[in-house]
Amino acid sequence: MANTRNGFTLTALPPGFTDDPYPTYRMLLEASPVHPQPDGSVILSRHADLDSVYRDTSRFISGKTEVFAPKYGRDAPLYEHHTTSLVFSDPPLHTRVRNIMVGAMSPRALARMEPGLVALIERLLDSLEDRRSETVDLIEDFASAIPIEVIGNLFDIPHSEREPLRDWSLAILGALEPALTQAQLDFGNRSVVDFKAYLKDLVARRRARPGDPDTDVLTRLMQSDEGGGLTETELYQNCIFILNAGHETTTNLIGNSLWLLDAHRDARRALLDRPDLITTAVDEFLRMESPNQFGNRLTTEDVVLHGTTIPAGTDIHLCIAAANRDPRRFPDPDRLQLDRRPNKHLAFGGGAHTCVGLSLARMEGRIAIGRFLQRFPDYAIAGGTRSPRIRFRGWLDLPARLS
Repeated sequence: MANTRNGFTLTALPPGFTDDPYPTYRMLLEASPVHPQPDGSVILSRHADLDSVYRDTSRFISGKTEVFAPKYGRDAPLYEHHTTSLVFSDPPLHTRVRNIMVGAMSPRALARMEPGLVALIERLLDSLEDRRSETVDLIEDFASAIPIEVIGNLFDIPHSEREPLRDWSLAILGALEPALTQAQLDFGNRSVVDFKAYLKDLVARRRARPGDPDTDVLTRLMQSDEGGGLTETELYQNCIFILNAGHETTTNLIGNSLWLLDAHRDARRALLDRPDLITTAVDEFLRMESPNQFGNRLTTEDVVLHGTTIPAGTDIHLCIAAANRDPRRFPDPDRLQLDRRPNKHLAFGGGAHTCVGLSLARMEGRIAIGRFLQRFPDYAIAGGTRSPRIRFRGWLDLPARLS
């Protein structure tokens, strides 16, 4: 476990990795399915292995107290957040918070949200229409504006108070990267502190004037808190997690999809000819350019995989992006196939930790991408800056001409 075969480490990336990580992932899939890292962690990349890990919650756990303690320090705000939030927790906390969220994301709840989402996207498209002769930024002017509004509405956050949410979210999620500067750590810790202070004030106001728990996720969480379900810390940190969770990933889904349709003009023509393909197309976009590229688990006992013994207490990096292009699971995995079925990608994770907001994300993607394409069928992307992050894949900016 000491050697790093083929030289790939998450803290020393090969040239060009940010633009195109898929040659590296192909190497992992074929030559090193259990790929060791200098710190003793390992990368798993094959679809069957990740699917098995996601389903096995006894040998592979999500809690990261021992992994995050040296990364952040036990007294750091980032440590409190990332060891308390839904994604890095195990039962019983994970079960309590997830059950609260499942009701808020029911088909009935999503049906109530859809008209408002359609109206929001049409307003954004109208604004872009007024700038048809200009170069616009598909991230700033379109993709990132959608999840901020949707999640803000879920918590009934006043519009005048939503501006800091995205920066806080990017800083806190950015602190999950394998290698961090002191400035990134400081910004992440400060963002948790500021976010928590804002939520304390918001919770106090909501206690004075509760919302409808069927539509207001904050009221729903607070009612669980009052019933002894969540501690104060759990309430604040899971509010932060929920508000963060859909921001970057949904922005990346929309941005990546529009980039893919520009790079694959034949697929764009097919979707314009057959708008009904948008439902399966969204899942294919998620598979091809997974917004979340890596997940993590921790082994609770020695595990033997592909002839390699992975010791108990090992941090496992689950390479979702590689698994979603595993030829053992997906025929012709590097081809964009809008009607691909079956398409059991792992962009939303799996098992007990399958993303609770997956139906909402699919709905946002379906409406945003489908309506954008119908409005601007001839758009052309003119460059763009990839996010340098490893864990999340998206664009910092994506300039485009609309006609």
